[in-house]
Amino acid sequence: MRDTSASQPIASPSIEVVTRFHRFYGHRMRVLDERSAGDRFSDAEARVILALGRSAPTTATSLGKELGIDAGYLSRIVTRLHAAGLVEKTKSQEDGRSKLLTLTAEGERVRVTLDEAARTAVAELLDGLAAADRERLVAAMETIMTVLEGGTRGAPSCLLRPPQPGDMGWVVQQHGKLYAEEYGWEERFEGLAAEVVGGFVRHLDRRRERCWIAERNGESVGSVFCVRESDEVARLRMLQVAPEARGLGIGRRLAEECVRFARGVGYRRMTLSTYDVLRDARRIYHDLGFRLTHEEPHSSFGKEMVEETWELELQGPVQSARSDSTGSTRVARAAGR
Repeated sequence: MRDTSASQPIASPSIEVVTRFHRFYGHRMRVLDERSAGDRFSDAEARVILALGRSAPTTATSLGKELGIDAGYLSRIVTRLHAAGLVEKTKSQEDGRSKLLTLTAEGERVRVTLDEAARTAVAELLDGLAAADRERLVAAMETIMTVLEGGTRGAPSCLLRPPQPGDMGWVVQQHGKLYAEEYGWEERFEGLAAEVVGGFVRHLDRRRERCWIAERNGESVGSVFCVRESDEVARLRMLQVAPEARGLGIGRRLAEECVRFARGVGYRRMTLSTYDVLRDARRIYHDLGFRLTHEEPHSSFGKEMVEETWELELQGPVQSARSDSTGSTRVARAAGR
């Protein structure tokens, strides 16, 4: 039977509830925006900086549509941010009449500061609620986003958040379980994961190191760590996505956030170690502009594999590379030259 509910008249009480929610929510979010932006930037300027940090190079037209900002007003904001050395404009290779907008290294550092301020403001808001009320609130917000973004058309959104008690143990357990099931790696790999996570917790540099947990529908589904290798080099570690959440771009989002953070706190280079059999992860690294710098046959965790080192220079905007269907070493080498 054809669903005719969309053509039914909307009841007045429903309209009133949505209207009241819009006014209430708008006021509370404006307060959070003001706290997040601080004294240096307007709310709109902060929104532009944060949006540019979330996306690949984009045009002012696309950015304006995403943020709902008038073209003339947005142009003035971009001009101010460009003059302040926070936004870079480059000519589009596809359309020479268009300029692509990206954050400079300084702009990325500002984005990290704004993002941390926003997270602090939201954390303080949530801290005033009982645990059960927090869960209800977050679940309701997830429902609102899912319905308004298309409901059955798209997958539920994914939240990237700092770790909570119990998450570090989950990261170790997931690595041991997934790599044993999918690649047949023995328990020594789970031991290595435990060593990495334990070292991260014991020696955490809160300013220059970070862990993100991907959460979907209230369940943890992924992780990644940014670890200090030296004053100038960061290491990406522990990237993994649960099987039920793959194909949604979560792995790429985790890796992108790790790269953005590393650039924002001043690292000059990011490095990582992986294996040739981890094709999905290698494809992500290649697409984000990492280049394969070293490979060596290795007997690891009961298997014969090729251990690889990948590196990414963090000066200037993030460079993306086009990947082939296999994420092969050959393509990765070509991109690195």
